[in-house]
Amino acid sequence: MSIHPSAVIAPGAVVPASCAIGPFCTIGPEVVLGEECTLISHVVLDGHTRIGARNSFHPFCAIGIPPQDLKYQGEPTAVEMGDGNTIRESVTISRGTMKGGGVTRLGSDNLLMAYAHIGHDSQVGSHCILANSATLAGHVVIEDYATVGAFCPVHQFCTVGAYAFIGGGTIVTQDVLPFSLTSSKRENKAFGINKVGLTRRGFSPERLQLLQKVFRLLVAAKLNTTQALEQIKQLEGEDAALVAAFIERSQRGVIK
Repeated sequence: MSIHPSAVIAPGAVVPASCAIGPFCTIGPEVVLGEECTLISHVVLDGHTRIGARNSFHPFCAIGIPPQDLKYQGEPTAVEMGDGNTIRESVTISRGTMKGGGVTRLGSDNLLMAYAHIGHDSQVGSHCILANSATLAGHVVIEDYATVGAFCPVHQFCTVGAYAFIGGGTIVTQDVLPFSLTSSKRENKAFGINKVGLTRRGFSPERLQLLQKVFRLLVAAKLNTTQALEQIKQLEGEDAALVAAFIERSQRGVIK
């Protein structure tokens, strides 16, 4: 086992021999690490935190810290993390609260860039990117393959749909449509599909064409959301159905 002499690992913590623990790292007594994790230096892992395999933690990140919620009174809430995530410098992930479900979750193969924050009870899927200083307030849902740009705050209880791309500096106060390219100049707008990102993910020309039709109905046609939704439901294809279902379950409304 590679553990720097200056690291502090509390009794009770589970640290496999395949992990590498760098200088000045602190691991709490209820932390469970998976195989082949790397803590480079000055990393804090605390609370009831369960971490999968092959995760990389860069200097000064803090995972499983108490939530920034004045109602929190030390209850045994948790953070759960999958495999293969890259957690860059000064990232913070708060554990959950009892009223919010008790668990903050991060899936697998995500990149969290420097100073990103995942607030209490948030649920982040897999293959997501949170750019520098992206900030998720409590109870945020980020679906698979979504990208949140630099300096983007996301309001409590908002959902960012699968494959969405949010441009840097966008203040998100409503749900972000799946597959969309959403950004802010004077006001938040969905500018259509995230064509470059979807192409990189292997979407066929046929899928892109269908999604362009869906977004024309939503953002270009002179239809309100209810009217556009009825026409989207008549289109064939799983992607159209996914967008329709996302709109129907939205609690805060969607950014058009």
